[in-house]
Amino acid sequence: MPIPGLLTEKVINAIFEVANTLGAGFLEKVSEKSLLKELALRGIPAAAQKPFPIACKGHSVGDNIADIVVQNQLLVEVKCTDRLANQHTAQCINYLRASGLTLCLLVNFKKPRVEIKRIVYGYDPESNENPIPIHPR
Repeated sequence: MPIPGLLTEKVINAIFEVANTLGAGFLEKVSEKSLLKELALRGIPAAAQKPFPIACKGHSVGDNIADIVVQNQLLVEVKCTDRLANQHTAQCINYLRASGLTLCLLVNFKKPRVEIKRIVYGYDPESNENPIPIHPR
């Protein structure tokens, strides 16, 4: 299921609003709860701490728990770290694989200027589908 660019844009706008209102450097949980509240104020359904089962050879081996799932279409992984690292990207890819979704926004609220990284899983550049539009900020 392709992610509507409009939903992504609305979520990114909510992220910027939280960053501008709350400021930088709070704990991840504070930023996550603030983003959930902002999404709710904007009428955008989202769920926190949603588990996705992990299976190995047909056997359940645990759950991945995504920070925020927006409209069952988009994952948002909230961080508050000095810099985003490869392990954060890998974590998002694992969440996407487990959930069956294709897009995750990796968000770092630690710095005065919020960082957002789009992670697309399973996108085939050879297909005829349009890629997710990216709007520079």
